[in-house]
Amino acid sequence: MNDIHHDHVHGTPGVPDAPWPESVQRVAAALAAAGHAHPPRWLEVAARTSQQAADALGVQVGQIAKSVIFRRVADDAAVLVVASGDRRVDEAKVAAITGALARADAAFVKGRTGYAIGGVPPLGHANAPVTLIDRDLLRFERIWAAAGHPNAVFPLAPGDLERLTGAPLADVAVAAG
Repeated sequence: MNDIHHDHVHGTPGVPDAPWPESVQRVAAALAAAGHAHPPRWLEVAARTSQQAADALGVQVGQIAKSVIFRRVADDAAVLVVASGDRRVDEAKVAAITGALARADAAFVKGRTGYAIGGVPPLGHANAPVTLIDRDLLRFERIWAAAGHPNAVFPLAPGDLERLTGAPLADVAVAAG
């Protein structure tokens, strides 16, 4: 997928100093193929948490669309929940929809999605996960999701998330606290 190759002037804001990492190129290609007008943006600092991403972007932590991965017990499938950064995914609510869940370790996440924890995007996965979108994301006009790397994000509207993933809305999170 080297057709999306960016050579930019050193130090350009929002652009890595070297070509995009391959994982970000995959997300950029998936976004372009889906007709999404906003390519990934490179952050100067790694944003492995919703708070770090919000701080780097100057937005509310709730506008960060975090990806939480579980392992479904019945068939070992990946279950992706995209939720607002200021909410906690309620595993029992997810399991009521998808079936019993277990913890997904870093190797499982990387193997199933093709991305490392901290950069898992809502689309462009190696194997399509069972995906749910928490309804609380609809509070915002614009949200930001991971783009395949802890330093890469992309903007979208919550409705775009539904279109890009084909996933249903669900009530699967609670206020963090």
